[in-house]
Parts: sequence; C-alpha cells; structure tokens
Amino acid sequence: MLKKIAILAVAATWLLGGEAVFSEDASTANKTDTSSTSSPTKLSSSNRTSTKKVRARSRYSRRRSRRYNPWRISSFSDPAAQDDSAGEDPMVREAAVTALGQWNGSVVVVDPGTGRILSIVNQKMALHSAFEPCSTFKPVVALGALREGLISPETKVRVGRRTTMDLTTALAHSNNIYFARLGRLLGFDRLAQYAYLFGFGEKAGWDIPSESPGRFPAVAPKEGGVGNLAYCGTDMDVTALQMAAAISAIANGGTLYYLQYPRTPEEIAQFTPKVRRCLDELTQYFDQLKQGLAAAVLYGTGRLAYSPEEQIYGKTGTCSEDGARLGWFVSYANERQPNYVVVVLLRGGRLMYGPHAAQIAGQLYRELRQKEQPATQARGATAAPDGSTP
Repeated sequence: MLKKIAILAVAATWLLGGEAVFSEDASTANKTDTSSTSSPTKLSSSNRTSTKKVRARSRYSRRRSRRYNPWRISSFSDPAAQDDSAGEDPMVREAAVTALGQWNGSVVVVDPGTGRILSIVNQKMALHSAFEPCSTFKPVVALGALREGLISPETKVRVGRRTTMDLTTALAHSNNIYFARLGRLLGFDRLAQYAYLFGFGEKAGWDIPSESPGRFPAVAPKEGGVGNLAYCGTDMDVTALQMAAAISAIANGGTLYYLQYPRTPEEIAQFTPKVRRCLDELTQYFDQLKQGLAAAVLYGTGRLAYSPEEQIYGKTGTCSEDGARLGWFVSYANERQPNYVVVVLLRGGRLMYGPHAAQIAGQLYRELRQKEQPATQARGATAAPDGSTP
C-alpha cells in the first residue's frame, strides 16, 4: 500500500513538474512571440524619430544658411529692360548688351577723346545710383603719391614680413597694404585734393537729368582712417559715369571732359566737347601709372579682359556694400588712339567681383573689334588709288 502511495506521489510530482516546465516554455514562447510581433512597431518608431531629426536638421541648416548669407541682392536681372537707347551708337549698344547679358549690373562706354557717352546699359544704375569704388580708386592714389614725390615707380614698399612691391606690381595685383600705406603718407587733405581734381563728389555729366553727384567724405573714415579710404574708397560713393570720366582723362593724356549724352539727331549734330579741366600737373606721371594698368590685364587681377589683338589698360575693384558684392572694372584700349573707355559695374552675390567685370569688358572689346572690322574693310575697298576716301 505504501509502495502504491509512493508511486502515485512520484507520478504526481512528475506531472506537476512537467506542467510547470510546459507553462514556463509557453510563457517564454509567448514572450518571444510578443517581442517578435512588437519589434516592427519599435523599428518604425525609431525610423520616424530619425526622419524627424533629419528634417529638423535640414530646416535648421536652411535657416542657418539664410541667416548667414550676407548677399541680399540677386546677381541676375534684365539690365537693359528699362533703358531708352535713343541717340546711342547702335553698334556699341548691341555689343554692350550682349557682353553684360543677364547679369545685374551696368556698362558705360565713352569716347575718351570727346566725352561723348556712346552707350549706357542699365541707365538707372549708372545715372541715379552711386556706390563704393573699391579698388578702382587706387590709380588716383598712385598719381597723388607720384606727384608728391612720396614714391617713384621703382620704390619698394613693404607689404608683408618679407615681401615688398613696386607700383606696377601693386597695381597689377591690387595690393591693399601698399595703397593703405600710400594713403597714410599722403594724408586726408592731400588725398581729397586729388579726388576732387578727378571730379569725385561732383556730377560728371553736362545737363544729364537725375544724375547722382556721388559723395566724397568731409573727413577720414572712422574705420581704418585714410588708409581704408585709399585702398577701397571707404565712405566714398561714385557713379559709373564718374569712373568713366576719370579713366578717360588718363586715357586721353590729361583732359577731364564733362560727359555728354546726346539723345536726338539734332543734339548729335551739334555736339561739341566741353572741357572741365586739364590735369597738366599729372600728365608726366601717366606713363608710370599705365604700366600698372597694363600689368593688371596682362597678368594681374584683370587678366580675364586680356586680348592678344589689342592692349587693354584697366583696374579691377571688389568690395561689399549694403548687402551686395560690387565688382568694378574701369578700362580703355589702344594707348595711341583710344576709341573707347569701358566701365563695368556688377552688383549682387558671390559671383560679382572685379575679375568677372573684367571678363565682361574683355568680351565687349572683342565684340566691338569684330563689328568694326567689316566697316574698316568696306572703307578700304572704296578708297581712291591715292588712299583718300571719296
């Protein structure tokens, strides 16, 4: 009897233990199943969280990009859309419009021998607005320093710990330290005299409606003093017309003309150059300056204007003002008989800088040269045997 009871107890224990093991296995299985069925939900949630983070970073990046982008003016426009081309030279006009394209800027082309404006692309920008001249003011500073005997073309000025430059190299590469030092040597009063001599701070045109007179400061800039004024025109405002008049005086050998803009056939027929002043005290220094202007195009900051077919003299300028970058190039071609002064001003974002303006001017000179060749050949074909033209 006892044996039977013992056997039953063992059997009961085995049954209970087996059930416990089965229950544990089932529980484990249930847990495993629950985990496996819930894992896709957890993965999806993780992906959503990751996606949200990516989107948040993207929005932050865009906000950060907008926040730190200093350029508020577009580099592109239709610059000739509102122009009135009446009275302009149609060949020059076409070449200038083509060269500027859709860039936000202005092109002024002047006959340096008479002061006649041949074309203005984006007349609103060129006539009504004035901007910082950037490095295009450096030729005036150079002439002042030469005239005052502060430097000669061979004078080496220290621009770095182990670097010196002469005038030609400094103009070619538009070295800021060089011209800041010249400005401090000249002082504000003397520098202002040479600026006024070239017409800065006064209207460049003769009876041109709505022309801006620009501005030359009454005192040296608070930031950087006369050095900053000398190397980038701080606190100055100049128009494209003023730059065209100034570079025309250098191109023609020392005559500062009033710029005239004849708009009717009668005005063109009655056109007579009007001399503003003669820069006789500076003419002996022009050749020394021109070496630097030529070097700028041959191997310096204006080299994108280079043409193997004609010598171009020019000066670039790049700076920032009122949320926009400015790119200048003031220039003329053919030293013996310059027919054109070309001033290019660009305004906008990162793409607007002096070398880009030089590139546009170079294209304009090439366009003019190509358009002039057929006319020259036609005149040669109709010439009399003695070389005269009927």
